[in-house]
Amino acid sequence: MEILWFGILAVLLAGYFALEGFDIGVGLLLPFTGERDRAVGAIAPFVLANEVWLVALAGVLFGAFPVLEGEVLSGLYPVVVGLLVSWVVRDAGLWFRRRLDGSGWRSFWTGAVAAGSLGLALSWGGVIAGITGAPALLGVAYGVVVALVFAFHGWTFLAWRLPGEAVAQGASRTGRGLALSAAVAVAPVVAPLAVLASDVLGEAAPSATLSVLSLMVLPVVPLMVGAQIWVWRVFRRGAVPTFF
Repeated sequence: MEILWFGILAVLLAGYFALEGFDIGVGLLLPFTGERDRAVGAIAPFVLANEVWLVALAGVLFGAFPVLEGEVLSGLYPVVVGLLVSWVVRDAGLWFRRRLDGSGWRSFWTGAVAAGSLGLALSWGGVIAGITGAPALLGVAYGVVVALVFAFHGWTFLAWRLPGEAVAQGASRTGRGLALSAAVAVAPVVAPLAVLASDVLGEAAPSATLSVLSLMVLPVVPLMVGAQIWVWRVFRRGAVPTFF
């Protein structure tokens, strides 16, 4: 049972990096993108659906790996707070940048999107490095790596989502290119998960607790996957809504 829940934890973390990674990447690139409204519109249908992976990840940590969750919250408290604040700032920027006209208003919230996205990338690098026991300076360096990987993923996503437009010149505009960039986005979490597998398994909740969680959570998984498939089928390449 512990192996099953470790697999669920790994899939949720990898899924977050693969899906929310391009949202964060587009946010990082936003100040350097000429068609900012088009770029934000490209990620608009996916943002909330992709954030579900983070919520589910937090739930799995709390229920199936409470010791690890406690270590993350206590040992990496400033980094976790930075991650949450960055999340709020990024989402606030997405929601407010088109609520009023005026270049100053939009520029301010565009900067909030970019700053929040950078904070998310750096914080995730710090969390991953911190869990592995790496020093703080290495955590900052790893955060820069995560930011670069997310920026590449966002650049590739824009090229795929907006075919025929000059939003992401030079990137692959095929589904295969997007899948490749998703694999690159997942790479920063693969090695740490492999290294920490035995430690994480040792910090799992008792088998009886995991069995109860399985009965409660696993039936919901098809709904979560189905919702993701529905979003990607409905909002495929081409038409870009203006949710934000």
